[in-house]
Amino acid sequence: MTKRAPHASGRTVCLTVDAEPDCPPYLQGWRGMEEGAPLLLELFREEGVPATFFTTGDASRRHPGVVARLVAEGHELGSHGMTHRPFPTLSPVEAKAEIRDTSALLRTYAPVISFRAPNLRMPDRYLPLLEADGYQVDSSVGRYKPDAWRAPPSTSLRRIPASVTSSWLRLPPRLRDPLLRRLASPVVLFVHPWEMVDLRDTGIRWDCRAGTGEHALASLRQVIHLYGAEGARFLRISEAAAAVPGAAS
Repeated sequence: MTKRAPHASGRTVCLTVDAEPDCPPYLQGWRGMEEGAPLLLELFREEGVPATFFTTGDASRRHPGVVARLVAEGHELGSHGMTHRPFPTLSPVEAKAEIRDTSALLRTYAPVISFRAPNLRMPDRYLPLLEADGYQVDSSVGRYKPDAWRAPPSTSLRRIPASVTSSWLRLPPRLRDPLLRRLASPVVLFVHPWEMVDLRDTGIRWDCRAGTGEHALASLRQVIHLYGAEGARFLRISEAAAAVPGAAS
């Protein structure tokens, strides 16, 4: 386990993983859950940091051993919807079923109170569905997206936005690290298990495939070391939400 500095920076960092099919909608496989997720779990174990795994219901059905392992190793289990269908395309009946059915599956492993919509796109009109299903935290907003500047909806959910998109973490350190040092706390980073698989020879979009595989895993380790050396505190997202005043606004 890496020796860390005291929490001198006052910065909180949440490492989050969107456990889903391989690079939707471009691929249809599950190599990320089969090959990438175990690599992430081993990395977090070696570095002694907790993470939050926003997991689709389909992923939990296909790979129950991965879900059981991440819970056993102390990581937070969150919901990422059932099928990774974008919530803006769903009817109210479909959205309710996605939330309800995923909750029923995931809560057989652990309490689940945190949610992230696929593609960080959750219509305000569906937030009451999360509240009714017992969710307390929503991380379906990206600070780097235009809708982050809209007036926030009225909700009891504590909303903790993602700080940067995952492909930023695969950039060269000279470009990546100055950006990461400027991010406001809590810093919420996310990756996908499929990024830990070498997809460079696939025909998917360039920013999705570039730097995947060993480079992506090494880059994430570097990011953990960057914040760790500054004394940052690594928290599960529900813990960070509880510590942020006014996060529900």
